[in-house]
Amino acid sequence: MEFGFLRHCLEQNLTLSWNLKASSLGSLATISHLQRLPLSMVASSRNHYKNSLLLKRYLVRVGSTEEEHSLSEDSLDDSISRPLTSDEVTSFIYLKSLLIDNQRSKIVKKLSEANQHNRFLKRQLKTQEDEITSIKSELAIMELEVQALVNLAEEIANLGIPQGSRKISGKYIQSHLLTRLDAVHNKLKEQIKDVEAAQSKEVNVFWIGMAESVQVMGSFDGWSQPEDLSPEYTASFTKFSTTLVLRPGRYEMKFLVDGEWQISREFPTSGEGMLENNVLVVE
Repeated sequence: MEFGFLRHCLEQNLTLSWNLKASSLGSLATISHLQRLPLSMVASSRNHYKNSLLLKRYLVRVGSTEEEHSLSEDSLDDSISRPLTSDEVTSFIYLKSLLIDNQRSKIVKKLSEANQHNRFLKRQLKTQEDEITSIKSELAIMELEVQALVNLAEEIANLGIPQGSRKISGKYIQSHLLTRLDAVHNKLKEQIKDVEAAQSKEVNVFWIGMAESVQVMGSFDGWSQPEDLSPEYTASFTKFSTTLVLRPGRYEMKFLVDGEWQISREFPTSGEGMLENNVLVVE
């Protein structure tokens, strides 16, 4: 019988696996026993080595003659399936705790990276909002100038057509100029509306009821980070509110009240059961 053993160190994934490949049982004998293995990647102190030992069971080829030892499939199964000793149970419990700590560290690291990316996106959004505001201001100035030119062209056209004035596309140049300026003015006003539609707006979100803490999460940031609501106490109820800066659109949200997900009766809803959420429309 040919035995292969594969071991990954604790610093990689904290996993141990054994692979047994059977090819011939005629001339092999094995010894099954327990051996303590030190953590090779840890070199802090001798005591740390002793506290971090792992138990493993393995099979070793020791003979080639039938007279010395003979190993049957039943004896191999008994060796593998025999009850674990208390030391083995303790070692595997310790290994399990290390696995949990390792997974927890990975989750914390991923959460930290997600928060960093979220802050980066918020900075980008702030930069884009500033650019949109600047463009809107420039378009507003241009719209006022074009409006003044339209008024002037209209005044000129109303004075009458001087003798000898030429025509463009069947219209006198005065009327043609007024028509062109009016078209430019309308186009500019449409662009200003498009910019306003892309600009974020402040939206008041609130939850009414008795609670110690209320947060809101929603599709407006990919359900990635809760937003705290501030309480406002009255004689009969408590109102928790916050202000979100959102672009026009339709969003879904849900309130986290004292650690439990709840739906607000003050907003429309969509979905059913666990998928039911409040709907927030920003116009």
